[in-house]
Amino acid sequence: MNTTKNNSIQGKPGTLFIISAPSGAGKTTLVRALSYQLPNLLISISCTTRPKRPAEQDGVDYYFVNNATFDYMVEQDQFLEYATVFDNRYGTPRAWVEDKLKSENDVMLEIDWQGAQDVRRHKPGCKSIFILPPSIMTLDQRLRDRKEDLASTIKRRTQDALTELSHYREYDYLVVNDDIQTALKELKSIIEAIHQGVPYSGPDNRDFAERLMTVGSDIY
Repeated sequence: MNTTKNNSIQGKPGTLFIISAPSGAGKTTLVRALSYQLPNLLISISCTTRPKRPAEQDGVDYYFVNNATFDYMVEQDQFLEYATVFDNRYGTPRAWVEDKLKSENDVMLEIDWQGAQDVRRHKPGCKSIFILPPSIMTLDQRLRDRKEDLASTIKRRTQDALTELSHYREYDYLVVNDDIQTALKELKSIIEAIHQGVPYSGPDNRDFAERLMTVGSDIY
């Protein structure tokens, strides 16, 4: 049964989902795969001052803006949330999200823990999911495999991942991305449980998150 269509049938507003993860945990890959399987789940496109990478498209991956434009949008209260991450600024367009929710679509925000805190304050009914890597070493290797960042940047991102991981307790659900198909199945199960109004019966993963943090602290 395609539970993502229930909102339209019952005339209820959509559900706002937050998904966060340390760099290299595979969040973006999972979200893209999830959007193909759940057509009623719309992925919010953030504004960013970060330079565009070669494979990225403006208006598809991000809306790439300069600092002056970003400042103007902040002044006009056009962001649902915004934050600075690795010296770059990111913001979620408020009007787009609220319009899609009113149109009975689900919306997923790919944001960090700082943005998630802001969204929870404005939208207390949202549901949040945190993606965990199978290990800190795997996280580090995934960042290296991208071949997009300097070694110093990779080290910083790996160290900052521990700070991000420490906020896992703020999230409603935790998913370990060791195997992408397994993680994708868990994400779909979470969304289906929310739509059906039943408890999610999958793994809790909170003990795993604690062990991950302990090992990471010993390494870094």
